[in-house]
Amino acid sequence: MFLIDKPFVSEFLIETIKANNFNIIATKVAKELIPDENLAWISEAQAVIRIKNNPQLPIYSNSENALGWIQEHLGETTLAQQIRVLKDKVKFRTVIKNLYPDFFFQEISLEEIHQLSLTDINFPFVIKPSIGFFSIGVHIIKNETDWLKAKKELHPENLQSIFPSSVLNTANFIIEAYIPGEEYAIDYYHDDKGKVVLLNVMHHLFSSGTDTSDRVYSTSKAIILKYQVAIESFLNTIGQALNLSNFPAHAEIRIDETGKIVPIEINPLRFGGWCTTGDLLGITLGFNSYQCFAKNKQPNWEQLFNGKEDKKMSIIILNNSSGIPPANITSFDYAKLAKDFEKPVLIRPLSITKFPVFGFVFTETSPNNEKELMEILTSDLSKYINK
Repeated sequence: MFLIDKPFVSEFLIETIKANNFNIIATKVAKELIPDENLAWISEAQAVIRIKNNPQLPIYSNSENALGWIQEHLGETTLAQQIRVLKDKVKFRTVIKNLYPDFFFQEISLEEIHQLSLTDINFPFVIKPSIGFFSIGVHIIKNETDWLKAKKELHPENLQSIFPSSVLNTANFIIEAYIPGEEYAIDYYHDDKGKVVLLNVMHHLFSSGTDTSDRVYSTSKAIILKYQVAIESFLNTIGQALNLSNFPAHAEIRIDETGKIVPIEINPLRFGGWCTTGDLLGITLGFNSYQCFAKNKQPNWEQLFNGKEDKKMSIIILNNSSGIPPANITSFDYAKLAKDFEKPVLIRPLSITKFPVFGFVFTETSPNNEKELMEILTSDLSKYINK
């Protein structure tokens, strides 16, 4: 069953739902986003009854906005409780504290940030909204200078967004120890027996040690197979702690030089936001992660990457880092952008005045051409902006 909500649903996901005749809940928002009467729509009342009668029913949402629907209609269910724990970073850290007893974290309100004494907090650390999304309000603090800069930015007027409070709530923050190592994003699900099934492992690239932006995520056969066993084991442990089954998720983790895995966060009931990571291997390799979850199947990595074993498949998130206000932007040159990539499989444009990004690029890159990924990683995108 699919629960669709704003801000965006891709044609790839819509066609997947339609081609497989998957049930989709007929919320007002979903009907507005997908004006197609030929889908297998079911009423909200029917959906609630089915889910309550069958708690193991697989449910996928494209957006964290839809979690509000779960809480409103199924707030007393185990599913809703699991979502609340995963969505709230403080609750999540509390639940897994026994797995990471030495990991420091502390909850703090937005108002308290500006009176906080760092006497008992060691550098480096991270501060971010307890309920957050899209790296909004996230700061890596390595020294006193970083802290002073972060405090200047952590004010209500600087933290406004298009997302509802169930997705991004900047009233409360979490301060936690900085996790060293390389960051990875993972799409996966717990199957009907609770076992983890990996659907993608993506290396999240950063331009510097203090960069917290979402710009480039890359995957390949080598990346997936290198970490598959360790990540599955790690996520199985988390799943057992929360009793998860038939449950899709998007995890962000760091892996240090010793191979130790520490979770950053686990996002419930979805893969990457804005139909990005969930679409990536479908657009570039023909593998459908949504279908894989809904039908309780496992990917065959050897088969999927056949003929493209050395390629990197990437998502480029075109966030506006130019400093140019959206109101002063007349257009974005997607054709010029496409010329800067070896194989831009798909460019998905969005309106910067409506959304916080210009869109997304899905690319395929050869091993001798990874400089194109590094160039877009450090670009402020101003070369593509027309004022």
